[in-house]
Amino acid sequence: MKISVIIPTYNEAAAIGPLLQYLQRHMSPDTELIVADGGSDDGTRAISDQQGAQVIHCGQRGRGPQMNAGARASTGDLLYFLHADTFPPEAFEAHLRQAVQQGAGSGCYRLRFDLPHWFLHLNAWFTRFNVDALRFGDQSLFVRRDIFLSEGGFDERMQLLEDQEVIGRLRRRAPFVVLPQQVTTSARKYKAIGVYRLQAGYYFIYGLYRMGVPQERLVQVYKWVLRP
Repeated sequence: MKISVIIPTYNEAAAIGPLLQYLQRHMSPDTELIVADGGSDDGTRAISDQQGAQVIHCGQRGRGPQMNAGARASTGDLLYFLHADTFPPEAFEAHLRQAVQQGAGSGCYRLRFDLPHWFLHLNAWFTRFNVDALRFGDQSLFVRRDIFLSEGGFDERMQLLEDQEVIGRLRRRAPFVVLPQQVTTSARKYKAIGVYRLQAGYYFIYGLYRMGVPQERLVQVYKWVLRP
C-alpha cells in the first residue's frame, strides 16, 4: 500500500526543512512526499525541493484547495495530510497501514504540543475521544484514496475548519479511527497570542461554525483572535 504524504504550505521556511528531514529518515523509499505550496515568498519551495519533496505550485491559496491539489498530483493508495509544523510518530507508516488493514477508511492521531503547559496538555488529552468536536487538522488526517476521491475531497469553499467538514463526510463512508499514538505539533501560535486567548478563540469560532455562521464572518473572527 503506497502512502502519499501531502503537506500544505505558505511561508513555512522555518518549519518545513526539519519536518521533511524527519520524514525522509522514517519513511519507506516508495512513499511519496508532496508539498502543496500556496505561493510562498520566503524560500519554502526551494527548501522543499532541496529536501527531495515534490513541490506543487497551487493556483489557489488555502488548505482545502492546496490539499486537493496535492491529492490530484499524488499516486498513493493512502493519502496522509500533515501540517508543516506537525511531526508524526516515527512508525507512522506502519500505524496507517495497520489501521486500514483493520477496516478503517480514514482517521487521525491523538495530539501533543511541544509546549509543557497544563492547559494544552489537558486539551491534548481530550483528543483521544472519537468525537468530531475534538478533531482538528493538527492531528493530521489519513484517508484511503478511493474514499477521498468519491467524496470529492476537501470543500474548497471552506476557508476555516475544512478538516471538520470533510471528516463528517468521510466517517459516513467507512469507519474513522483515532490512533492511540500522538503527533507532536508546534505551539508557536499559542506562544505568540497567549494560550488561553487563542484556545478560547478557537472554541468560539467552532461554536459559530456549528451555528451556521458564514465562512466570511468566521474568517473575520479568526483574524481578530490572531491580532497582536
